[in-house]
Amino acid sequence: MAKRTTRYVCQSCGQSSQKWSGKCDGCGQWNTLVEEFVQPEVKGKGARRTASSTDPVPIGAIDADRDARIRTGLKEVDRVLGGGIVPGSMILLGGDPGIGKSTLMMQICHRLGGSSDAEGTILYISGEESLRQIKLRAERLNALSERFLVLAETNIDAILHAIETTHPALVVVDSIQTMYRPELESAPGSISQVRECAALLLQYAKSSNIPMFLIGHVTKDGIIAGPRVLEHMVDTVLQFEGDHHHAYRIVRGLKNRFGSTNEIGIFEMRENGLREVDNPSEVFLSERSRGISGSCVFASIEGTRALLVEVQALVSPSNFGMPQRAVSGIDGKRLSLLLAVLEKRYGLRTGQFDVFANIAGGVRIDEPAVDLSVAAAIVSSARDAAIHHSTVVIGEIGLGGEIRSVSHLEKRITEAEKLGFERVVVPKGNLKEKRKGQIAVVEVETIANAMERLVK
Repeated sequence: MAKRTTRYVCQSCGQSSQKWSGKCDGCGQWNTLVEEFVQPEVKGKGARRTASSTDPVPIGAIDADRDARIRTGLKEVDRVLGGGIVPGSMILLGGDPGIGKSTLMMQICHRLGGSSDAEGTILYISGEESLRQIKLRAERLNALSERFLVLAETNIDAILHAIETTHPALVVVDSIQTMYRPELESAPGSISQVRECAALLLQYAKSSNIPMFLIGHVTKDGIIAGPRVLEHMVDTVLQFEGDHHHAYRIVRGLKNRFGSTNEIGIFEMRENGLREVDNPSEVFLSERSRGISGSCVFASIEGTRALLVEVQALVSPSNFGMPQRAVSGIDGKRLSLLLAVLEKRYGLRTGQFDVFANIAGGVRIDEPAVDLSVAAAIVSSARDAAIHHSTVVIGEIGLGGEIRSVSHLEKRITEAEKLGFERVVVPKGNLKEKRKGQIAVVEVETIANAMERLVK
């Protein structure tokens, strides 16, 4: 009989070691190495090779149009997925605890249970809640349906048997970290268990053409817990994010083999579940105060649509030797860069002032086109001079103080005009041709030229 051995596997990055140590050599995390048993390999005459159940076929002979996408019933989710769920695909949904992952999945199951797009039942598997708890949640969300089947189980073998028996149109596993395979002696949630359970579910999804949703926990750093290979195995990775102090939630695509990763879906959390936000720009600007300094409106591009958000800044004298730099919704290093450019190219000195920047509504903006809006809000707060409330500011700032062109400018201007704004400040020469419309387009070339037009 082969001797059983042990190894120590990092629960953060998945790197294994023959002996335990307090710090992982791979990712540098402390106290993440956990002992796991290694199954002995059978070699020699007793070893068997598994025969493939399929034969190679010419790629031109594959019929790829026979399966249409399955609509979830939530347009915001379909937008992020690229038009709906692809049959046989596996989708991983991650998010902070209590953000609403299970609520979103239950609403999708309810919509599909009453839709004709999904032929068959919908199977919801929970490893964290009992059947009674699931029923209470469904009653609160008004998500009761005859085609909506639920199962409280963590054994992956029993789960696969239930899937084979019911043959559902969609499977939801909540969550993958609670599932375990009896053949493995490691605890549920460990690297080996998560990897093996996900691999079995993925194999069954591809062979039976049944789409599956996996709900994943996240670590304190905001990344999905478990091995990194889990994100490589699945077809789509969705991030459900938002601030617990705000009612709005955002579904963002981090990976999508069947569509774009630039789209986002916006929801509002209510007592009876999540509600889709049809016009997010109007919602994010609804509480904006007019006539105050440090406020500026920016037109962002999220996938195929424009989104108007409010950029806020506060510049105040520092009471400490080291002034504070705090941001929410934008990159902190980008703020330091903009402050350096403002001091060098515009003469605004903030060395003795605390600077705070925020994107209202809990939205995060990563594109550099927000630079000019952030800089305008900072100058407005420092001078205590308000920017006109009907102005939208768009532009990327270079290290030389020049205003660089941005993409999809026409789409941004159209969204601003639709919401009743009267003026938009854009980079000079960015528009290919002069446009006709109600909104006035102001072209600026440098940061000093922009501030002359915005802050007086």
